[in-house]
Amino acid sequence: MSTAATIAGKVVVITGGARGIGYATARTLRDLGALVAIGDVDEAKVKESGADLGLEVYGTLDVTDPDSFTAFLDEVERRLGPLDVLVNNAGIMPAGRFADEPDRVTRRILDINVYGVVLGSKLAAQRMLPRGRGHIINIASLAGEAPTPGLVTYCASKAAVLQLTEALRLENRDSGVHFSAVAPTFTNTELIAGTQGAKGLRNAEPRDIADAVAGLIAKPRHRVSVTRVAGALVHLQYFLPRTAKEFLGRAFGLEHVFTDEVDQDARRAYEQRARGEN
Repeated sequence: MSTAATIAGKVVVITGGARGIGYATARTLRDLGALVAIGDVDEAKVKESGADLGLEVYGTLDVTDPDSFTAFLDEVERRLGPLDVLVNNAGIMPAGRFADEPDRVTRRILDINVYGVVLGSKLAAQRMLPRGRGHIINIASLAGEAPTPGLVTYCASKAAVLQLTEALRLENRDSGVHFSAVAPTFTNTELIAGTQGAKGLRNAEPRDIADAVAGLIAKPRHRVSVTRVAGALVHLQYFLPRTAKEFLGRAFGLEHVFTDEVDQDARRAYEQRARGEN
């Protein structure tokens, strides 16, 4: 069966769907015939994006608020039907040295990137498990396995998402509900504004991650890395001594890409929004 035939008619909710990877995923799945709903904490932007995509259901969603998340899923199921797929995509990536990170920002990263995914996964699983079908796809990051200076809390949050997803998969192996993680490399969205990415490797595009999500819905797997080359390099570290791993990190410029080599002017608008300063 083709990917489009598998996805057509499925009810899909995407968090953080107003821009970036979430928006690209919504567009791709819509084009494949899914019944897509997007939620985002940015009320003005999600209305703009939902209208642009021609979606029936879109609106404000705070992934850290159980009442907001529950109400959004209730509305989706009332208007579109039982939830088939939840894509936990909402996340933020403030950059800077750990010792300089305000406690408020640390908590905000963990609230959105970890608790938001935990909450979404739980609320979706409570609906899917009694039906014996469904798919929860969590957008993690290769940073969850590749420690990156300047992204200490972010790396920790994405490591948590990877472990959460794998534990859920094992706990519910025979339930009929699938749990998958997508681990992107540097992706050309606002999250990497003002940075250059890894030296010698191409950045992913939002559409690459969208295509990976579509592929997982069509043929469930526990995990996919985007790009494959970046994923292979990250997995290679498990077979290398620590000194070799650190040498590779330096060779790809990862020690400085989010610390000393950031164009602060180019990054300012994203940082302010990610940190909740506007």
